[in-house]
Amino acid sequence: SGLSQEAGSVEQLSLHCAEGSLEWLYPTGALRLRLAPRLPPTSAAVKGGSPPHVTACIKPTGTFRGAQLYLEREGVLELLLPEAPRPRARCFSWLPQEKVALFLQATPHPDISRRIAAFRYELRGDWLARPALPAASPSAEGACRPCNDTEILMAICTSDFGESSPRGSERGEWPRKWHWDASLGWPGLIRTPLRCGVKPGPGTFLFTGWLHFGEAWLSCAPRYRDFQRIYEGAQRTHQNPCEFPVD
Repeated sequence: SGLSQEAGSVEQLSLHCAEGSLEWLYPTGALRLRLAPRLPPTSAAVKGGSPPHVTACIKPTGTFRGAQLYLEREGVLELLLPEAPRPRARCFSWLPQEKVALFLQATPHPDISRRIAAFRYELRGDWLARPALPAASPSAEGACRPCNDTEILMAICTSDFGESSPRGSERGEWPRKWHWDASLGWPGLIRTPLRCGVKPGPGTFLFTGWLHFGEAWLSCAPRYRDFQRIYEGAQRTHQNPCEFPVD
């Protein structure tokens, strides 16, 4: 709460969790949020490597008021969220040796009692191995192109889901929602932007992707027979980035 802060003060906080939320009541002064996540061993466990980047995504609540959020990178500030932003996520990445923080600065108002600056965040390693997260850069070139063989293999290793091979069915909404067969694996929805023109069709697919603010977003989705061919070919040449059960 800003009521416990002195006017013009900057309070220092550290965000260690891989995901969470922050709610700043009655903003006054500023908060400096150091990003120091304890990341789970996802892609870092692939062939003994280490993730080249750490990625953060910030999603404001629809009632975000009373402050502006900046990315502080090596002492330089970049505006991420203005006051009263659209409730969509902003994502950015950095190298482990870079010094980054979030700087949440209160905007002056005569009445601060009705203002709350609140957002959710996610911090993860190597999220940008694939083009861009859907919310990170909606107009990014290449976001809708098919995955090549290398990207398919990496998607299998870094995906938040993809342990089974469901048959996809599509509903005409934005974003498109792909239903998993509950008998084959985790039941739920997988989303992909409508502009990518994904269409339903017969066959068995291996869906991969990320869980992003509680929603599953599609990355690579090869036909299962194509995945088997790519995986077995990489196995013969010892170029698999990780092991995956193929039946």
